[in-house]
Amino acid sequence: MAVEFVGIDPDTDRDHCPAVWVDTESHEILFQGWKPSTETQSKCEGSSPANGPVPDSEGIVRIPARMIQDQGGV
Repeated sequence: MAVEFVGIDPDTDRDHCPAVWVDTESHEILFQGWKPSTETQSKCEGSSPANGPVPDSEGIVRIPARMIQDQGGV
C-alpha cells in the first residue's frame, strides 16, 4: 500500500486532527475524523439506500467543511 498524506484540518490543535490520505495503489481516499453521535449515526443509516445499519467493517466519519478548498464552485 502506498499512502500519501493530502491534508489536515487547518484549525487543528494537533491532538484532534481530522486528516486525509490517498492510497495511490488502490485509488482510495482515507479519512481520519470524528465519530458521529448515536443520533447522527441513526439519521445517516435511516437516509441511506443501503440495507440496514453500517457494518462493523465500515464507519461514518465527520470532517469539517473548512477542509474542503473552494474550487470555484466545485
